[in-house]
Amino acid sequence: MGKGDRKTAKGKRNISSYGNARGTTVKKVVTKAAATPKAPVAAKKAPAKKAAAK
Repeated sequence: MGKGDRKTAKGKRNISSYGNARGTTVKKVVTKAAATPKAPVAAKKAPAKKAAAK
């Protein structure tokens, strides 16, 4: 397993090949809908306090 091995990432780098062992990163495209700020989320209500037992 080394430079000549086509099944490893090191071998893929050596032979300048992008195979399954050497994945490529994909840039995410920012859309107009994702760039706009979302409406603020409603605040969560505090849990109701129980009355003390007498």
